[in-house]
Amino acid sequence: MAETVRFGVAMDADLLARFDEWVAARGQATNRSEAVRDLVRDVLATEITEDPDAPVVGTVTMVFNHHTSDLSERLDALQHDHFREIYTKLHVHLTAHDCLEVVILRGRSRDVRALADKLLGTKGVKHGKLVITTTG
Repeated sequence: MAETVRFGVAMDADLLARFDEWVAARGQATNRSEAVRDLVRDVLATEITEDPDAPVVGTVTMVFNHHTSDLSERLDALQHDHFREIYTKLHVHLTAHDCLEVVILRGRSRDVRALADKLLGTKGVKHGKLVITTTG
């Protein structure tokens, strides 16, 4: 069983008011304590993912025009070349020309980041982002 530690934190009244507003905006089930725990977990998870050998999962979200010269084929070829890091993908047609693709990656942090950079750096990708977290 985890040990419960209580601590008091001195905080500027304006900062505390802004924090309370942020907590309230997150929903009724969240209180200050849970919000602080979530923030600590987020910082620790981010720190873990910075280790190049850490096992991670990530999502790469990309928007692109599928009519751009052989872009879909280049993205598919890149994904086939890295099938060990790719868990699955979702492809959505946004308009007659634009697509959204979400690729779920897993592996060592360095490999996931390198593949995300290749996908996002492919000529013709309009916009994209990698979101990465720990596997546990």
